[in-house]
Amino acid sequence: MWRRPAWQVLRQFVRHESDTVTSLVLERSMNRVQLLGRVGQDPIMRQVEGKNPVTIFSLATNEMWRTGDNEVSQGALLFLCTLGDISQKTTWHRISVFRPGLRDVTYQYVRKGSRIFVEGKIDYGEYTDKNNVRRQATTIIADNVIFLSDGSVRDKV
Repeated sequence: MWRRPAWQVLRQFVRHESDTVTSLVLERSMNRVQLLGRVGQDPIMRQVEGKNPVTIFSLATNEMWRTGDNEVSQGALLFLCTLGDISQKTTWHRISVFRPGLRDVTYQYVRKGSRIFVEGKIDYGEYTDKNNVRRQATTIIADNVIFLSDGSVRDKV
């Protein structure tokens, strides 16, 4: 008679403990960004009062797409495909390089107009500008920078 209630209490306790343990397991997640584009300005190196120096530059990426109705016209032996207007959008990204070796090589070799491939993670933060106004900033923290020339890999930092 007492066995059953004691067993049920023990089962409930074990269930509760296992739920608590599984809720403490950290969930895996991913924050990865890959960008291919052109450098918008020569890199600058900054260092704020004893903190780690950083190389910063801007990178432009481009998207292109067609809009409008797809129409196919047939001539004598010629197929003409009208796909509408081509639209494009340029997005500017702020790239920050903190890794010591990568930071220095990037500062030395990346120039305005260079075509590069950047791998890293996206970071959101706040800073205070020179007028003491708090502003939000989005930046890509680079883990890897690959210099491209004519579409092929030339140099990997």
